[in-house]
Amino acid sequence: MSTVSAQIDTKAVSHKHHEHHDTSGDTIFGFWLYLMTDCLLFASFFATYAVLFMNTAGGVSGKDIFELDFVAVETAALLISSITFGFAMIAAQRQKKGWTLNWLLITFCLGASFIAMELYEFTHLIEHGNGPQGSAFLSSFFALVGLHGLHVTAGLIWMTVMMIEVARRGLGNATVTRLSCLSLFWHFLDIVWICVFTVVYLMGAM
Repeated sequence: MSTVSAQIDTKAVSHKHHEHHDTSGDTIFGFWLYLMTDCLLFASFFATYAVLFMNTAGGVSGKDIFELDFVAVETAALLISSITFGFAMIAAQRQKKGWTLNWLLITFCLGASFIAMELYEFTHLIEHGNGPQGSAFLSSFFALVGLHGLHVTAGLIWMTVMMIEVARRGLGNATVTRLSCLSLFWHFLDIVWICVFTVVYLMGAM
């Protein structure tokens, strides 16, 4: 009887583990679907910018206001943060709690630096009379770049929550799955920013 009971218990544990694994896979798949809808949102904003970027109403254009050196540093901060998040995920997969938290903190600081620089750019433009109300070009610029900034800010809030969760609960399967979703989101924002940097800043400064 004891042997049969042990076999049943083993099968039950295996079944529970399999169910948990399937749930994690479903969660990540569902998050991929969300990212696809977010792609459509950004695509609509890019399309709007493409239509309106020449409509300056006799005011400034991209080459008048864009500081590529400044934006290049901003871009580097976000791209490096993607690398550090990768290190955080490697540490999480290896169940190294301390290293995971350290890399997440570094990623957070880089992301926060990106947002701080973006806010400075927006403030600087508005103070010089180049706010979103100035022209269709400026409206579409603030809308597209601001939308990305809001996503990064949401990612930073999510990252803060995850750091607290890792610190308190460790690196269980559910926590690692949530970190994986956040990692997808963060890398997605990096890809979108590369498009913004290319389409808005590089092409706009020509």
